[in-house]
Amino acid sequence: MPVRSRTRPLAPALLSAALLTAGCAGQQDAGSGPENPSSSATPHGYVEGAAEAAEQQSRLLLGDRGTGDTRVLDLITGKIHDTVRRAGVTELTTDGRFGYFHGADGTHVLDSGAWMVDHGDHVHYYRAKIQEVGQLPGGPGTSIRSDAGATVVTAADGKADVHSRADLEKGTLGTPARLPGTYAGPVVPYAEHLIALTRDGDAPAKVAVLDRSGKRVAAPESECEDPRGDAVTRRGVVLGCADGALLVREDDGTFTAEKIAYGEDVPKKERAARFRHRPDSSTLTAAAGGNAVWVLDVTKRAWTRVETGPVVAANTAGEGSPLLVLETDGALHGYDMSTGKETAVTEPLLTDVPEAATGEAPAPVIEVDRSRAYLNDPAGRRVYEIDYNDALRVARTFDLDVRPSLMVETGR
Repeated sequence: MPVRSRTRPLAPALLSAALLTAGCAGQQDAGSGPENPSSSATPHGYVEGAAEAAEQQSRLLLGDRGTGDTRVLDLITGKIHDTVRRAGVTELTTDGRFGYFHGADGTHVLDSGAWMVDHGDHVHYYRAKIQEVGQLPGGPGTSIRSDAGATVVTAADGKADVHSRADLEKGTLGTPARLPGTYAGPVVPYAEHLIALTRDGDAPAKVAVLDRSGKRVAAPESECEDPRGDAVTRRGVVLGCADGALLVREDDGTFTAEKIAYGEDVPKKERAARFRHRPDSSTLTAAAGGNAVWVLDVTKRAWTRVETGPVVAANTAGEGSPLLVLETDGALHGYDMSTGKETAVTEPLLTDVPEAATGEAPAPVIEVDRSRAYLNDPAGRRVYEIDYNDALRVARTFDLDVRPSLMVETGR
C-alpha cells in the first residue's frame, strides 16, 4: 500500500500559535515564566530555537533491534530522518519529547524535537531540530520518568538519579543528583515532588512522597504488594499492585493514596503489569493474561475486564473511544469498553504476530494520540496510521528502510 502523504503547512499554524501565546501570556502570574520571568510574551515550555504551532507536532521514533538502525518519522511532513545507529538496543521508551534507547551498556537519549506543554485549559505545541543528547548509565531494568522540571533515572537495583529537565532541553545530560536510599520501583515526578515506593524487608511496599532532593515530606497510608506498572494521569499517579492499583493524588499540597481494587482474586499472570494509554488520559489499559484486556477508568475508580482474542498489544484514547487490540490473527480489533462488544476489525496487517507474541522478537505496539493510532509492522517494514474513529480505517501507510521493531510517539 503506497504512502498517502498529508503535509500540513506550518505558516498558518504558527500565526495561530502566536495569538494563542499572547492570550496565554496574559494569564500568567508575574514571574511565572520559567525561561524569562521578565517577559510576559514567553510561554511556558518555550526553548530557544523552537517554533510554536497551533496543532500537535507528532513524530515517531523507530528502532531496528537487529541492525541498530534508528529513524524519526515526522507525521506532519511525512519525512523520515536518519539518526545514529545504536547496536544492542533492546527497548525504546519516551516521556513525550525525549526518546530513551535502552541497551546493555546504558541508555541513549535522543531529543525528538517535538513536545507539548499542557496548561490545563489549553496546550502549547512546539517543534525544533532533532538532536543527540548523550548516554545515561544503567543497563537492563533501568526506568526513566519525567515531568517539566526533572527526569529521574531509576536503576534495576533501586538507586535513583535526578537530572534537570532544563539540561536535557539544552542538549546536555548535566550532573545528576543521587537520591538517598533505594526504591521498589520507578521514582515518578509528580506535582513538583517525587512519588516513590519503599519497602522494609519482605513487607508490602509503601508510598513515600519526596521533595526534589529526596527528602521524605509525606507518607500517605498505603500498601502495595508486588508493585508492577505505573502511569501518570490527570487524576494522579497510578501504581499497579497485586490486588489492583494505588492512586496517589495531590490536592492543595496534601497527598493521599487510594486503593482501586480488582474486586476479585486475580492470578498473578492475569494482573495488570504494564499500563498503556494516551498521554493525559485517565483511562488505562493492560493485558489481562493471554485473552483479555484490563481497562482501568481512574475517574470512576473501576476496573473492567474485556474478553478478546489472543492479545499482542492494546491501547485506547480514552472515554468515548474504542479499546484497540492487536491480536495474533494479525488484525487490529476495536471493542466497546463498556459492553465488551467487538465494534470493528481490520484486514490482517501483520504476518509474524504469533512469533512476536511468543517473546522471540519485540511485539508490535499501538501508540495513540487525540485523533490517530499508530501500529508498527516490523516484518513489512512499515507503520500504519489508523483512524480509530472511522471503523479502524487505515489513513496512511509509511514504508520504511528498517524493521521498526521498536516505536514510540512524541509531541503529544
